[in-house]
Amino acid sequence: MARYHIETYGCTANRGESRRIERALRDGGHAPAEGPSDADVAILNSCTVVEKTERNMLRRAEELEEETAELIVTGCMALAQGEEFREAGVDARVLHWDDVPTAAMNGECPTPTPDSEPILDGVVGILPIARGCMSDCSYCITKQATGRIDSPPIEENVEKARALIHAGAKELRITGQDTGVYGWDQGERTLHELLDRICDIDGDFRVRLGMANPKGVHGIRDELAAVFAENEELYDFVHAPVQSGSNEVLGDMRRQHQVSEFVEVVETFDEALDHWTLSTDFIVGFPTETDADHEQSMALLREVRPEKINVTRFSKRPGTDAADMKGLGGTVKKERSKAMSELKMEIVGEAYGAMVGDERRVLAVEAGTGDSVKCRDSAYRQVIVRNATDHGVEPGDFLDVEITSHQTVYAFGTPI
Repeated sequence: MARYHIETYGCTANRGESRRIERALRDGGHAPAEGPSDADVAILNSCTVVEKTERNMLRRAEELEEETAELIVTGCMALAQGEEFREAGVDARVLHWDDVPTAAMNGECPTPTPDSEPILDGVVGILPIARGCMSDCSYCITKQATGRIDSPPIEENVEKARALIHAGAKELRITGQDTGVYGWDQGERTLHELLDRICDIDGDFRVRLGMANPKGVHGIRDELAAVFAENEELYDFVHAPVQSGSNEVLGDMRRQHQVSEFVEVVETFDEALDHWTLSTDFIVGFPTETDADHEQSMALLREVRPEKINVTRFSKRPGTDAADMKGLGGTVKKERSKAMSELKMEIVGEAYGAMVGDERRVLAVEAGTGDSVKCRDSAYRQVIVRNATDHGVEPGDFLDVEITSHQTVYAFGTPI
């Protein structure tokens, strides 16, 4: 598992974002380091309140870049003035808060710990439905911690979901190292049955399915898409990490799917759903990735145009087979990451820009920065409602909004 170091500057809202990031990393089985020099990744949650603060952020970013294996910069300065870090020559990934946990995990699966149990965090209920996976990716260390898939019976998970809803959960997040292979250890593919049963629980709530590798989804894609189409409780959101657009690289990664299978999953959901969000991940700079392989990944990204994209530069994890491969230079990985990240912002910005002028039904999920609330529409796209107190909006509320503008990776909505 990765060791992380987080530094937070600025207001209470920034500290809250750091706590959320750290909670996600710990839920994924990762642990804090004693300091930046001991960390696999350092996270700088930045502030930009005055010019002196900006200078301090740049100086600290430069120091952290020297001290740690990899640096992620997030926070207000990253979002408002991300180009400042690039112009200063800081080799860091500049990311929105929401994208930090997945990026810091280096493309690895989340790692529920042996004592993982459902928890209620505000109006969000987190339900781990299984532990382990069926994969053996050459770059991922989490398999060593979790082993093969271990799926509790459907009824057991339904009862846990019901308890969370009765305790006040308005959004259920279904988690696991690979939700797509739920039930495989019992000789059945039953994820779609579990989701259908959860949606039958009495109450007004939404359900978000967590990460599912393309291979697992591919085998039940028709059944799964039908369950999504039939249940409004399910966010029309699928997170299927493809990791590369090259079958050769996928083979070296020991991913179990082919690019064509990933595309078939996308096509199936395109046919079943009018408005849905595809989330996927790419690892750039894998040791065997050639220029041609990278171009295949870029071409796939242009073809399927996911609304949420996590771009991760490959870094070695001790004890994995990929750690013994001769790596690519840092410059190559940086250039490929930059090219893909720029394309990502273009695609995601286009998706959120197309929402402007629409009316959407959303669920307010958690407090945002200042007097704002983060909401999700039916496809789990993020909609920010500002001046929430004036509108009487708080987490747990369902409301109709008009999308008035966007900021590339999220939209702004005004209650109707």
